[in-house]
Amino acid sequence: MPIAKATLTVPTNIDYRKIGLKVGLEIHQQLNTHTKLFCNCPVKLVDDNDLTKSQSFERFLRATRSELGEVDAAAAFEFQRKRLFKYLAPIAASCLVELDEEPPHPLNVEALVVALAMALSFNSFIVDEVHVMRKIVIDGSNTTGFQRTAIVAFGGYVNDDEGPVGIQTIAVEEDAARKIAEEAGVVTYGLDRLGIPLIEISTAPDISTPLQARRVAEKIGLMLRFTGKVRRGIGSIRQDLNLSIAESPKIEIKGVQKLELIPKVVEEEARRLIGLKMIRDELRKRGATQSEVLTQKIVDVTDVMLHSSSKLVLDNIKSGGKAYAVKLPRFDGILGVELQHNRRFGTELADYARQWAGVKGIIHSDELPGYGVDEDVLKKLKQVLDIEPLDAFVIVIDKPEKAKKALETIKERCAVAIEGIPKETRAANEDGTTRYMRPQPGAARMYPETDIPPIRITTELLEEAKKIMPPTVDEKINQFINLYGLSAELAKQLVYSDYMSLYEYLTRNYGVNPKTLAMLFTTVYGELKKKGIDLDTVDDSFFYKIASILSNLGDASKEDLVAIALILHQKPDTSVDEVVKSVKMQKISVEDLRRLVRTKLYEVSEEVKKRGDKAFQYLMGKVMAEVRGRVDGKIVAAIVKEELEKFFSGSG
Repeated sequence: MPIAKATLTVPTNIDYRKIGLKVGLEIHQQLNTHTKLFCNCPVKLVDDNDLTKSQSFERFLRATRSELGEVDAAAAFEFQRKRLFKYLAPIAASCLVELDEEPPHPLNVEALVVALAMALSFNSFIVDEVHVMRKIVIDGSNTTGFQRTAIVAFGGYVNDDEGPVGIQTIAVEEDAARKIAEEAGVVTYGLDRLGIPLIEISTAPDISTPLQARRVAEKIGLMLRFTGKVRRGIGSIRQDLNLSIAESPKIEIKGVQKLELIPKVVEEEARRLIGLKMIRDELRKRGATQSEVLTQKIVDVTDVMLHSSSKLVLDNIKSGGKAYAVKLPRFDGILGVELQHNRRFGTELADYARQWAGVKGIIHSDELPGYGVDEDVLKKLKQVLDIEPLDAFVIVIDKPEKAKKALETIKERCAVAIEGIPKETRAANEDGTTRYMRPQPGAARMYPETDIPPIRITTELLEEAKKIMPPTVDEKINQFINLYGLSAELAKQLVYSDYMSLYEYLTRNYGVNPKTLAMLFTTVYGELKKKGIDLDTVDDSFFYKIASILSNLGDASKEDLVAIALILHQKPDTSVDEVVKSVKMQKISVEDLRRLVRTKLYEVSEEVKKRGDKAFQYLMGKVMAEVRGRVDGKIVAAIVKEELEKFFSGSG
């Protein structure tokens, strides 16, 4: 890929307070209730094999006007994409409500109580009556063309090291269908996730640094887990960010799946906004105008591009595509400006072209010569497009209608660049960068849900909420120390892990030694990962079986835990009794261990004398080579130390 030339360098070392960074969070957490939010279907995801065998149906969704006659910008954008939506409806996790063939049932009170518990913990103002609203969404993720949501509370705060961060709203809403595939204008969704209850907690834009954004998101996530009512695993919690700097609009960033990615997303997006301001100032200095950009004609350059040596270009033209180009007056070097890691202003234009016109990509002058476009072809393009020294241009090769639409979109985006930063919704990439997703929705997309009666917040509901009202993080850590006899560090590791609720459940219901179980979710977790076993991907039944084995086994070492996990991973159907018997056969008694230590000591006694005070590690290594996996290393160390003391004192 050719290196794009650039006229500006966007800084990477940023003083976030100086640029006026403001970040607000939207935390979406799936709830582990008995049923979905508006029907009696269970809260679960079916496996891919069952999903593909499910009945299916297809729909087109259309944008509609609000009661004031307005069409929401995000809905209009999705409608013009003209996509067909295919839905897979597994019998085990969906019904006529998900298919929009039956009215929704009343709001799930169990989910409402969780939201009330969080509102109480944040000192929020709880509404007197909960009303369900419809929020227009026609990207296919809801069969109805809208998402149902209900505000439960306003205001409140969460404490942070840098001061309290305000809570704006707490709501319950239905989760969207999960996207399975997209190709050739057809998007396939699974309806098992549609309708799973979500709690949405939105903070005020009080966050001013990337690290603070992570801390606050983590604290809210922990408090949700403390209720014992949330789902665990990949995709069960999602973070959206609302971000701005001085002189920029609020930018929405969707789908930050991993907590550790939040600081990177904030850093990359803040840098992009700084870069867009720098581009604006440079274009104004050059005298660029919106009218000059918007009046540029789209030119057919197919004949010129046929002289290139690019296989990509020639294959697209031979398959029925045509090459079109548009001049961008005074944009030379601007398209090559790096706004985020490996993403330039030209990448922004390509994102817009893909989303609005469905083209695969663009070629721009700041990366030419390249892509098989040599100096001669470049010179001819500049002649045809009447390019002056400060001008740039963009080429799109596709079906004529799509190519022209893409270039019109690019002209509009470049015109906006002269004025500043567009208000948009973006998606988070896996590397922490962001990409254009769609225009931001407006207030016109919300209206009342008339099929669901409101719920009055009663004293009884509030009393139920108090029962699961989460403690603070420090209170929870102290609870683990006092209740389970754990060290402060081990208690903190468990509280901050995804397995905290599972740990509490297993300790409470299986009578397992709390310290032994704590090892499974901390040190053993890491050791198993090195052996290719990722505990994050196994079902909870795996842990239930381990707990049953530990209950029958009695005391267990770290090595025992590893052995148990390996057996169950390799042969999941192995019975509890078989695993217990296998582990016991591998174990070595304290008496046999002491005899082994003495034997080894006799065999290497001369070397032990030479090493003196440093003999411990040497002898320990010799013994562990024989007994690793059969006995706790701490027991080995204690006996080795005792026998060495006897040896050097002459009493051995």
